[in-house]
Amino acid sequence: MKLWGGRFTKPTNQLVEEYTASIDFDHILVEEDIRGSLAHVKMLGACGILQANEAETITAGLEKIRERVRAGEVQFSVSLEDIHMNIEHLLIEEVGPVGGKLHTGRSRNDQVALDMHLYVRARTVEMIQGLLQVRKALCKQAEAHVDTLLPGYTHLQRAQPVRLAHQLLAYVEMFERDTERFIDSYKRVNTMPLGAGAIAGTPFPIEREQVAAELGFDRLYENSMDAVSDRDYLVEFLANASLVMVHLSRLSEELILWSSEEFGYVELDDAFCTGSSMMPQKKNPDVPELIRGKTGRVMGHWVALMTTLKALPLTYNKDMQEDKEGVFDTVATLIGALALTAPMLAGMTVKAERMRQHAEEGFAAATDVADYLAAKGVPFREAHAVVGRLVLHCLQEGTTLSGLSLQVYRDFHPSFSADIFEKIGVEAVADARDVRGGTARNRVLDALELKKKQMVETKTWLDTVY
Repeated sequence: MKLWGGRFTKPTNQLVEEYTASIDFDHILVEEDIRGSLAHVKMLGACGILQANEAETITAGLEKIRERVRAGEVQFSVSLEDIHMNIEHLLIEEVGPVGGKLHTGRSRNDQVALDMHLYVRARTVEMIQGLLQVRKALCKQAEAHVDTLLPGYTHLQRAQPVRLAHQLLAYVEMFERDTERFIDSYKRVNTMPLGAGAIAGTPFPIEREQVAAELGFDRLYENSMDAVSDRDYLVEFLANASLVMVHLSRLSEELILWSSEEFGYVELDDAFCTGSSMMPQKKNPDVPELIRGKTGRVMGHWVALMTTLKALPLTYNKDMQEDKEGVFDTVATLIGALALTAPMLAGMTVKAERMRQHAEEGFAAATDVADYLAAKGVPFREAHAVVGRLVLHCLQEGTTLSGLSLQVYRDFHPSFSADIFEKIGVEAVADARDVRGGTARNRVLDALELKKKQMVETKTWLDTVY
């Protein structure tokens, strides 16, 4: 007999049972479900809604079930639909009819909302921890390569020389913003819905504040209809996760390119690569490729939930069952990606000489030559045209800007002097960007110190919530 079966005259069609059941995926919430129930029954006992011996019996039963679950001794049933009804059924088997009193003063609607808030709260902390490890790995590589120069790219064409540390710290900035987004969203996740009942609250004299304090929630939903229908925090969680995956994907693309023979800038550790079943010479960057590939599925889960919610009236609708699988898959995908990225970065070998060789080739100093003329009073647009003709001359002669004589420079514009050669070395070009946020050596060192300070702040926040 279904726990809700009193109103029905026929058993549920087996196909309906299988199609509507969620236990195949929401069993993931078993720990959260039991934890929430323990807090709920404690409150029922404290409020006198349950007798003290009843609350004690139910509590002992729930703890016994938790032990059995952790020991792998429990098999969940599709006929019981979801994790909530499975646990309640197990409880009644364990302690008898008194177990049915656990559901007093609550609905599956506010119960599932509670479970998801508890789950996403814990996963938010895990995301921040994973991001912190990636930030640390990037900062460590950056610190080791402050003096490693490589070409910076726009349009995938060599643009200006930059310090490798500067480029790595650009990703630290991205992951720092991701961290800030998760920290900001934490306060909305950490809101307790229990006590909203099915839609309108409960007539029992419950103490919602007690349950919130027991479970570590900072605040309560103030509207019961909003409490059971709100999925904004899941949308926000998936949006945050999607942005992290986009940033990981961009970083992965750099590693894929840089580890190719054409670039030859880095070599990934063998532990994070695979080979070919046919070509024995191959070393494939499968981990960053898969991170790049899995980005689409995380973004898809965000779009899917937004699409599910867009036309739902208040309050709970069965459509909302679709909110879980995408979240669970996103968590598994992103936590795995973060856990792999940090050690992959730490074990990466940087080929500094190759990077410098490419930085010195071509025309990465062209902008600085134009700036040189502008500093001499030449209008920048005129200077730009002069350097464009210089670059064309170099291409025709098969040389570079540093390979030209002073006379050739002066043939193109009389404002050139011997000091032009001091301006076009890769270190000089990089260090000329001596502005806050620039790639000059002292600015990069300042940025590194700031990133270390911000990582300490993240660790302090984690210590306050966990």
